[in-house]
Amino acid sequence: MLEVNPPVPRSGLSIAEAARRTGVSAHTLRYYERAGLVVTPVDRTAGGRRRYRQLDLDWVIICTRLRATGMPIRTIRRYAELVSAGRGNEEERLALLEAHRADVTAELTEIQENLKLINHKIDVYRSRLATGDADQLWAPTP
Repeated sequence: MLEVNPPVPRSGLSIAEAARRTGVSAHTLRYYERAGLVVTPVDRTAGGRRRYRQLDLDWVIICTRLRATGMPIRTIRRYAELVSAGRGNEEERLALLEAHRADVTAELTEIQENLKLINHKIDVYRSRLATGDADQLWAPTP
């Protein structure tokens, strides 16, 4: 079941709560900030503690998903820079995302081909086990 989070309060969320809501560690949140992956500076309390807004949480989720698809940190950083710069660079943002989509699509195609081989090997083993001649499968000897 999908967990529905309450709205982010006006005062923002602590790093621990932001980590819980985004599914990444507090360490990762700090790293994203140090690595230049955030689009706007994370708010701070008078005592210097981070306070995360909904925009921050949404952006962390975008970064996390881009990383999960294999986008390099430097590319995410470039994308964040473009977004932070505001209007006028939408074509560059689009080109960046289209190039990444092409990479992901190629990787998925390769994974699907590898999965076909795995499925074939499973079918062979099931068939040989069902017919009782699995011991005839090739096994190298030293």
